[in-house]
Amino acid sequence: MSSPPPETETHEVTLSIEEQWVVHHVLADRVDEALDAEKTPPSWTMSAFETIESDDDPETFTGRQIRNLSGELATYVDRDETPERDLVHGSAVLERFEDALPSDSDR
Repeated sequence: MSSPPPETETHEVTLSIEEQWVVHHVLADRVDEALDAEKTPPSWTMSAFETIESDDDPETFTGRQIRNLSGELATYVDRDETPERDLVHGSAVLERFEDALPSDSDR
C-alpha cells in the first residue's frame, strides 16, 4: 500500500497564544494516546506541532491538518471535563478552521 500524495493546499489561520495552547494540548493528547497503544503517532500531528511551535503568524496549516485537528478539537470541546476556558478558545479555533476551508459549494 502506498502512502497518500503530499497535500500542497495550505491555509493561513491566526491563533492567539491561548488558542495555540489548546491546539497543542489536543495534539499532545492524540500523540500520547498513540504511544500508549504502542503505535506511531500520525504524521500530521507532528507537522501540526511544528506549525504551532513556530514563530509564524499567522500559522499555516494544510487542509488535511485542519480537517484532522477540527475532529480532535470538536471531541475535546464536547467532553464534560474540558475546562471552560478551553471551550471558549477551542470553539474559536474550530470557527477559524471552518472559515479557512472552502465549503463544498465553493469547490
